[in-house]
Amino acid sequence: MKSNLTSNTKTMITTQNNIGSLSRALLMSCTLVLSLLILACSDDDNPPPQIDQEEVITTMIVTLTNNNTNQTIELRSQDLDGDGPQTPTIEVSGNLSVASSYTGAIALLNETVSPAENIDQEVQAEGTEHQFFYTQGGGLNVSTQYLDIDNNGNWIGLAFALTTAAPGQGTITFTLRHEPLKPNDGSLSGAGGETDISVTFPIVVE
Repeated sequence: MKSNLTSNTKTMITTQNNIGSLSRALLMSCTLVLSLLILACSDDDNPPPQIDQEEVITTMIVTLTNNNTNQTIELRSQDLDGDGPQTPTIEVSGNLSVASSYTGAIALLNETVSPAENIDQEVQAEGTEHQFFYTQGGGLNVSTQYLDIDNNGNWIGLAFALTTAAPGQGTITFTLRHEPLKPNDGSLSGAGGETDISVTFPIVVE
């Protein structure tokens, strides 16, 4: 009788130990699941930062004001469908005068929204990340000079001076680079970065 009691007692102890081990394992599993849920909720509460979208630029307007006569020449490019099949509309309101100096100003618009959004204001505010470059081609003989700088003292190019020399005709390409090397050697290849917009205008100096 005593032997049977002892055996039953050992069986009960073994069973209790098994139950205790099972309970501890279950508790650890619940704790792990709860930790994962808390971590997931924490990730939801702190989503990754949004990446700034690239500016949409449909229109470039370059205004050239003759410093002697105050006559203005407007260079305008409009491309409302962006990468769509339609070609940009390019207009030049008149010819430049020989041996003259002009003050230039560049305006950039997003006309896919109403009212149109002034992108040049964003470029000015983020001047350390942007720079315009002016490239002439053909038989054109003009010189350009930057007139505006960013917070680090490097060129932006929304404002510039242009001086004509002898009569001739050719092109001027205005290229806006995003995150170029600054300062740089003034060339597109030396600046690097990504092109936000690039427009070539036909120019006549007479």
